[in-house]
Amino acid sequence: KQIYGNTPEMIEFFSKKLGYDYPWAKYAQISGRDYVSGAMENTTATLHGSGVLQKPGQLVDENAWEDTIAHELFHHWFGDLVTAESWSNLTVNESFANYSEYLWNEYKYGKDQADYHLMKDVNMYLTTPGNFSKDLVRFNYDSREDVFDLVTYQKGGGILHMLRNYLGDDAFFAGMNDYLKTYEYGNAEAHQLRLSFEKVSGKDLNWFFNQWYFGSGNPKLKYSYTFEPVKKQVAVIIEQTQEQPFQFPLAIDVYENGKPKRYNVWVNAEAKNTFNFDASKNADLVNINADGVLLAEITDAKTPEQNLTQFTGSKEFKGRYEALNGIKDQVGKNPAATKLLAAALKDPFFRIRIRALKLMDLSNAEQFKAMGAEVEKLAANDPKTLVQAAAISALAKTKDRKYLPVFEKGMNAVSNSVRGSSVSAIIEIDPSKAASLAEKIDLKNASEELMGKLLPVIVKNKVTSQMENITQLVAFYPFIKFQNPELGKSAEEGYNWIMSSDNLKATENITKMLGQAKGEIGNNPQVKMMISQMLKEGLNKKMELLKQNPQSAASINKQIDAINKAIEDFK
Repeated sequence: KQIYGNTPEMIEFFSKKLGYDYPWAKYAQISGRDYVSGAMENTTATLHGSGVLQKPGQLVDENAWEDTIAHELFHHWFGDLVTAESWSNLTVNESFANYSEYLWNEYKYGKDQADYHLMKDVNMYLTTPGNFSKDLVRFNYDSREDVFDLVTYQKGGGILHMLRNYLGDDAFFAGMNDYLKTYEYGNAEAHQLRLSFEKVSGKDLNWFFNQWYFGSGNPKLKYSYTFEPVKKQVAVIIEQTQEQPFQFPLAIDVYENGKPKRYNVWVNAEAKNTFNFDASKNADLVNINADGVLLAEITDAKTPEQNLTQFTGSKEFKGRYEALNGIKDQVGKNPAATKLLAAALKDPFFRIRIRALKLMDLSNAEQFKAMGAEVEKLAANDPKTLVQAAAISALAKTKDRKYLPVFEKGMNAVSNSVRGSSVSAIIEIDPSKAASLAEKIDLKNASEELMGKLLPVIVKNKVTSQMENITQLVAFYPFIKFQNPELGKSAEEGYNWIMSSDNLKATENITKMLGQAKGEIGNNPQVKMMISQMLKEGLNKKMELLKQNPQSAASINKQIDAINKAIEDFK
């Protein structure tokens, strides 16, 4: 019930939002082990991979599977009631299921949480340049698996968010309702979706669909602004640096005396657009895409003082979060950056508080003086365990033994994140306790954050009782190394440790994952070569182990067989 308990409320919410009652006789959810996908929306009986099965220590932090539960349920309208006419038009299934995650978060947890979720999704697309050349509706692909990607899912959800904001909620949801009723129990494609939205809104949407559905890429913007004292106007110049200019609505906040004034403008499909706004003096700050709706890459260079102004003046999550990120290289160097961090610690949205805690360094005397007391309060009393954990990690940087009682208390918390941060904090102060503490943490199905904190401790201290639990992280160490060199180094050492050991279960876990690596991983020639090399190196280590330990031949030979099977599977 802790995992699936919100499902009845989701069914009611989606039914009302779409103006179309849940269309099937029942709804079941099933979890299956060794399932090849995350989850699948089989009509009336969704199948979830075993990642859905979370323990109390995870669930008290957050139900990490709730977005997937919403996603698969929403498919019972978009995907099952009306099904994509072809793999090329998969967006009419998957982009909507992706966007349902936004809708559920917005309704249940508030707009900040929904905007945070959308930002993470869109950033996954924006940081993967290989997807920039792919149309959302794709008529050419080598395999149907190719269309199950960051464009169809994450970018597609971001595109629907732009469409919703352009049309307004009434027309957007009425258009969805018209689409479902017109094509119920049948098939449809993107053009039919466009026609439903046009029918309801009375607007021509060819420009939108040609850009976002039948085109690729996204706007790449840089901007500048000047003040005309005679006209008493601020001129904002927007430049598009990508090859094919887009057209789109854009929210611009112009700050005067620390207060923002919102202007909604239309950017034409030209390399340069200029907008003039009445002002008594030059703007303190101009913030474009102020509502965070436009799916775009934006280059700007704000001072710490301007970021502080933006943080205090922005009602939207993204404006505050980007202002906070904007000072990450100025922390400890600029008073405005410290002031912004201190303000962020009191932000009503917990993800902002977490980000601030991760940016600070309380070993810096100035930062500790400004924020130490507040961080102590968050570590002890914040209503979100994820914030408590981040605060404990921030206090750990002081290496001050006076916080040991806080950390020792955290060791007994239900929360995985609080316990993990507390272990790391105690080890920071007393490294001799590393091995004994790492053994006490339940790492089965642990969060990535907790695993990332404890992996270096487990590997360095050879905590054999946790060997099976780290396989998920160490199996793909080259990719972790690419994103996080320090953690990747520990993951590589963990891989070598397991492959040099006589641990059948851990070896089978790793080789199974590598052997079954498919999709984008398995189709990339460089990655294929990398995984093949990893398996061969693992085989060599086991052969060497067999020579040194002939008495364990039965167990080691099973491991050698598992690696050989993985090599064949991967081929």
